[in-house]
Amino acid sequence: MNYVAFGRTGLRVSPLCLGTMSLGSSAWKPWVLDEPEALPILRHALDLGINFFDMADWYSLGRNEELVARSLLRMVPRDRLVLATKVFYPMSEDPNDRGLSRKHIAASIDRSLARMGTDYVDLYVIHAFDAATPVEETMAALHDTVRAGKVRYLGASTMYAWQFAKMNHVAERHGFTPFVNMQCQYNVLYREEEREMLPYCRDQGIAVTTFSPLARGFLARAAPTARTAHDPYQEFYGDEIDREIAQRVREIATRRATSPAHVALAWVAGSSHANVPIVGAGRPAHLDVAVEALALGLDRSARDYLEAPYRPRDEINDQQPTRRPRALHRG
Repeated sequence: MNYVAFGRTGLRVSPLCLGTMSLGSSAWKPWVLDEPEALPILRHALDLGINFFDMADWYSLGRNEELVARSLLRMVPRDRLVLATKVFYPMSEDPNDRGLSRKHIAASIDRSLARMGTDYVDLYVIHAFDAATPVEETMAALHDTVRAGKVRYLGASTMYAWQFAKMNHVAERHGFTPFVNMQCQYNVLYREEEREMLPYCRDQGIAVTTFSPLARGFLARAAPTARTAHDPYQEFYGDEIDREIAQRVREIATRRATSPAHVALAWVAGSSHANVPIVGAGRPAHLDVAVEALALGLDRSARDYLEAPYRPRDEINDQQPTRRPRALHRG
């Protein structure tokens, strides 16, 4: 596997990141895999050369970090892993056990490290923008985690470009550690980040990691899965334009004698907006598809054919995971 530079940093990562929201505890969500089913996926990821793993404290309310990180650390040395985790969402009913306050960040990083069984995180990502906390407070608190040696790099996810730029501006103004990574949703059905966020990241040399390359499975599945049956965000996809693009994905897959998942992933990986796709896996074979998609390659005519029906849509930027998604509006 050819490893890639992580933006303008000296860090090198695999061209795929394993997203591990589906690994942890089925008691949290019924589609999450428990340890016996999760371990073969983690082993296979390492066998394929993947060194980049994305976690979050909120996933399985801590069990995700514990299972994924501790299992990986039993398989390979710590310095061969790039471990990412996140902070923001509520971890309990305590009003201070959420958000991006100094109090919550300071407590969360220590709890995450204890669960993971390591003394540092390679990439610490804020899961969303916190409008209730001053940006200066958040950036100072994140900077302190880096100064303390608990975090190597900082990243952000799920926010508007102006919010991300504002946070990095505050970091620059005060001499705080800036963000070197943006994690955003990106697929052939959802390209709104091409307007502001992706050009900003390219200009600033910020590494981009992209989640939901299969549009929550819409571009790949033949029938509902255990996850999609419980995923309220499914309502974001499925209008007439989405169905037309999905049909074109299937057409190209048929012509190339491959699967729609291969084509959808290849579209993301081959984007002119350099990014590292974050892929989930319900079984080890799903990772084989992702690796194969890297080598598939789509020429300009194939990409144009897939992209032609696209029209602007509402931004998917819901920062409250318990809220129902907004209806789509195409213009």
